[in-house]
Amino acid sequence: MEYIYAALLLYKAGKDITEEAVTAVLQSAGVEVSDARAKALVAALDGVDIEEAMATAAVAAAPAAAAAPVAAAAVEEEAPEEEEDKSEESGMAGLGALFG
Repeated sequence: MEYIYAALLLYKAGKDITEEAVTAVLQSAGVEVSDARAKALVAALDGVDIEEAMATAAVAAAPAAAAAPVAAAAVEEEAPEEEEDKSEESGMAGLGALFG
């Protein structure tokens, strides 16, 4: 995750995202840098429009975050119905024993 943050920091500062720059940012933050990971990050970001990727990620995350409370509320609403069904079933079984 810190490699991504380093790349975003470089992007925001208007600097080129290179292996050397990523390494320098991470070292200045006290992170032990893996040259292979820095190289893989730079290769993965080659040709990527970071501004567009961030805008797309922000738009995609907003509906997912809004849907989470709705899903939690739906689960909470289902629980009382199940409890009512169980109490009705146990009540009917008791009545059957009386007339059995």
